Amino acid sequence: MEAFFKEAFYLLIIVIALLFSTKLSFFLLRPSKKSNLPPGPPSIPVIGNLLWLRHFPSISNIETLLGDLRRHLGPIITLQIGSRRSIYITDRSLAHKALIELGSVFSTRPPRPPSGRFLNSDVLNITFSPYGGKWRLLRRNLTAEILQPAKLHLFSHDRSWILGLLLRRLHAKSQESSQRVVVPVAIFQFAMFGLLARMCFGERLAEEAITEIEIATRELILYLNTSLRILAFVPKFLSTFLFRERWRTLLRLRQRQSELFLPLIRARRERRKNADEERLMLYSYVDSLLRIAIAEEGGRRLTDQELVSLCSEFLMAGAETTASALHWIMAEITARPAVQAKLAEEVETRSGEEIKDEDLPKMSYLKAVVMEGLRRHPPVHFLLPHSVTEDTVFEGYLIPKNVPVIFPVSELGWDERVWSEPMEFVPERFMAGGDGEGVDITGSREIKMMPFGAGRRMCPGFGLAMLHLEYFVANLVREFRWEAMDGEQIDFSVKFEFSTTMKKPFRARITPRRKVC
Repeated sequence: MEAFFKEAFYLLIIVIALLFSTKLSFFLLRPSKKSNLPPGPPSIPVIGNLLWLRHFPSISNIETLLGDLRRHLGPIITLQIGSRRSIYITDRSLAHKALIELGSVFSTRPPRPPSGRFLNSDVLNITFSPYGGKWRLLRRNLTAEILQPAKLHLFSHDRSWILGLLLRRLHAKSQESSQRVVVPVAIFQFAMFGLLARMCFGERLAEEAITEIEIATRELILYLNTSLRILAFVPKFLSTFLFRERWRTLLRLRQRQSELFLPLIRARRERRKNADEERLMLYSYVDSLLRIAIAEEGGRRLTDQELVSLCSEFLMAGAETTASALHWIMAEITARPAVQAKLAEEVETRSGEEIKDEDLPKMSYLKAVVMEGLRRHPPVHFLLPHSVTEDTVFEGYLIPKNVPVIFPVSELGWDERVWSEPMEFVPERFMAGGDGEGVDITGSREIKMMPFGAGRRMCPGFGLAMLHLEYFVANLVREFRWEAMDGEQIDFSVKFEFSTTMKKPFRARITPRRKVC
């Protein structure tokens, strides 16, 4: 607590000094006609836009402000949060032009802050690496070695294994209450991390080990997205001095993750030395990473810390966002008995002990439910920042190199010019005759929604996410009847963490439709 007040005191001094200098430097706040940047509200150094003096720059505040500013300034807006200037493109046609038509220009990332560079081993990963040879190598490895449909099918038995754990945990939790009540969010997260850990490290880990990996990974990412957000307000040369305790915490959290990951990585490396064992092993993401040689650096192999960063990225991108989407979809299904009944009817047409991968393409209403869940509740409300490879004039405005260019996912998926009653959950809109019929989720033809992004930086795991969402939603509805508690309405308010989560996780009464093992 003492450290917190000390940090707050230093920051207050900076703010007061800046406010006293505001009148003297106010002429600098006017938009420069020579720079021709997109329009935006006035700003001051370090603090950024004056709007932030009244509101902390949370995602929800930015969404509200963008809606207001767009009506006055147009669809391309410049905002300054702390010492960082960002450009927001809020129109779906302009987003398509930037991400698809000019994809090679808008394909890189802006420089990362010091905390990001530390976390990602000097930006050697897929998410934040600048556009170039290393990024192409890592992305091609992931898509070709792990995310191909044929490769994903190899993990079907593991999906069944995790489904069994998930159903048993739900059943056991419901037995603790006379009303069979569950709050399933933590169980969903455990299941997704367990499945992605299997795909990453190649081993079926014990439940305790899965939980440890989940906690270590989520704590690290959440810390970066909460306690370290204040670094955006402070110049780089001051952050190490003012927030050294937070840096120590970051180091401790990363060290814990390394302690969990490295024994699994090294064990995998040792097993690969035995040809007989290697032939019996299910090929994992770590196996593919251990084979990578970076040609432009003399053919070197990835370091241990680079491997930890890539595994952390794989787990967070594949587990956290999918668990969040699953949580939202099941909440909507629970709140809407008619939707659940229609989905259950389709699910019951499939025979066997569970819905399997090969059943999913035949289930059109299931796909509509998942698509509507992703449209109405995208796992992230803004794409990770893009950046142009060189200074670019776009729609008459200068887009400088290294400046973050940000696209709002939620606003594009809720555009009332495209979607009827966009804030309602209506899976039928993705069926024949609906306004979402045949929508291209990749955005290659046009952008109506882009929960996974679009263009060259589109999430490479979108096929995996769709498979997991359809598989688990179908089987959860097949095994249980989900009902809202008597007299309770599910609260769909939003909380922003690494992904967009429910502010108040929903409760449901679950009743088995069949015998649960």
